[in-house]
Amino acid sequence: MEDAATPRQAEGVRENLVQSATDRGGALVELTATPGGLALVSPYHTYRAGDPLDLVALAEQVQKADEFVRANATNKLTVIAEQIQHLQEQARKVLEDARRDADLHHAACNIVKKPGNIYYLYKRESGQQYFSIISPKEWGTSCPHDFLGAYKLQHDLSWTPCEDIEKQDAKVSIVDKLLRQPVALPSNPDPNFQGLTH
Repeated sequence: MEDAATPRQAEGVRENLVQSATDRGGALVELTATPGGLALVSPYHTYRAGDPLDLVALAEQVQKADEFVRANATNKLTVIAEQIQHLQEQARKVLEDARRDADLHHAACNIVKKPGNIYYLYKRESGQQYFSIISPKEWGTSCPHDFLGAYKLQHDLSWTPCEDIEKQDAKVSIVDKLLRQPVALPSNPDPNFQGLTH
């Protein structure tokens, strides 16, 4: 019959397992023979290691938690990076639109431009660009200069290319619809997207 492990042998086994668990990134609560200033009746029974797999499981749990923390941080940083990229694209588009709008406002024009109207951009042989209220269709085959494009002057004095007018008008319509609704604080603090969809 095998002898039962003595307290000293159990203590050695426990120390080896604690060291192994600590090496894997885990940590156990430090031991004291007099917790709270009270001496324990049997430190061996209080501190015995029990199942050695418990310490291995603890070390694995700490390692798994580290992996999850890293994965969560990576996921959140990926979302932020995508948002930054989206904002950069939006900023680039704003700058391109501003440059285009400035160029269009400097095009020659013999009429006072009014928001809400569509103007047609032409280019002379000399290279001068100018706006006209006559479309290439109205000119027919007798159009005297190269047609560059049609633009609608918006109320904020920005220009919308002819092919984007419908889309821009739909956006403006949605905003107008929202602005016409009575302004009041909602009783429910949850987000409300009512009226933003068709």
